Amino acid sequence: MVNGCNLQCAIFAHWSATVKHPLTVQSGPSPIRVTLSHLLQFSNTIPIFTTHYFQTLIKTCMGLDWRPMGKPKPGYEDRFNELYSLLTGPTKPDNKEALREEWFSIQIPTYETIKAPLVGRDKEADDWIKAQYEESEKDVSLEEFVEGMKGYYVILLAKEEDGVPVYMAMGQDENVFRGKFLDSCEDLLGKELYEEAYVSKMADDTLKYGQQLMAVAEKLATEHNATYLKDQRFPPENWDTIEFHIHVIYSAAKWLIFYGKNGHGFEADF
Repeated sequence: MVNGCNLQCAIFAHWSATVKHPLTVQSGPSPIRVTLSHLLQFSNTIPIFTTHYFQTLIKTCMGLDWRPMGKPKPGYEDRFNELYSLLTGPTKPDNKEALREEWFSIQIPTYETIKAPLVGRDKEADDWIKAQYEESEKDVSLEEFVEGMKGYYVILLAKEEDGVPVYMAMGQDENVFRGKFLDSCEDLLGKELYEEAYVSKMADDTLKYGQQLMAVAEKLATEHNATYLKDQRFPPENWDTIEFHIHVIYSAAKWLIFYGKNGHGFEADF
């Protein structure tokens, strides 16, 4: 779904254990990962990885990521919020792991909201994972390979693009926004809005923050005759331009608005 970027050609079946994040990593098979070595191998064949883009991406491996959180299942809104407060509050509960498991059990994952096909359920995902097997070293049979990936959401094939940022975090799920890119936009955003990027938010505040960033992007785009960037998927090649910074803010705003209006908050991880 990556609009001609064909990023999936750079994906290889990398069987590594998922690092379990306290709030946003969900149970399931180990995902296919895009590692730095994979990106290096394919950097000359993927359009968005221009030399400047790729070099800067490597330099910014550390920093802020926005991880979208699941949303409560119908009827569990109050309990969802209560558990979130307990898990993120200043006092660590004795039964934190049990509370965390309960919190996940009453969530609808973000993968469903972005309409990502699921291996073992959707033919599109099954066909995709079989294609990945053909590119692998085939250490196991096709049947074992597919069975091991059942329950894996193929985010690269998600239908809702606003929830799958082009400014992706390296080594994370493909719907994690690389908030580090906003560092180059601090002066344009102002101190208050910039610092808000480092604060985790529930759905309502996520939507509000997205609308605030959108207002900044619209104002800047109008001033610089760059309103076309709102609907442009990939960034300008030259990162040393106001157009690039406007594109980053537009992309961040659209990502926040998408998740906020669909009932998802996000965790600021840095």
